[in-house]
Amino acid sequence: MTIFQGKSSKKFTGGKRRAARLKKRYELGREPTHTRIGEPARKQIRGMGGNNRTIVLRDNVANVYVPADKKTVPSKIITVKENPANPHYVQRNIMNKGTVIQTELGLAKITSRPGQDGAIHAVLI
Repeated sequence: MTIFQGKSSKKFTGGKRRAARLKKRYELGREPTHTRIGEPARKQIRGMGGNNRTIVLRDNVANVYVPADKKTVPSKIITVKENPANPHYVQRNIMNKGTVIQTELGLAKITSRPGQDGAIHAVLI
């Protein structure tokens, strides 16, 4: 089943709103990408205007920025420590923006959106 991101056909009172037009293709959404820890797997999806977008399904390496050295180093992801989006994502090792992960360098916070950017970027904390 597709996800519709347009205007609802119901008012907040519960009454029906008369549709001015039909649903449009650009108003359709998709299921959220739950990026997990594991062997690298990526997927190409079609974006607006026919552009291709890479999404990360699974990955075990993050590009970690070290503020002290001002360098970005690829580091292996060990586990998910904290996820402000959903506390249940920690148990399932699901990563999205704002997630705190345990890497070989230490704790890091994800600054990219792996389900839409195609890469996992993080900052050492």
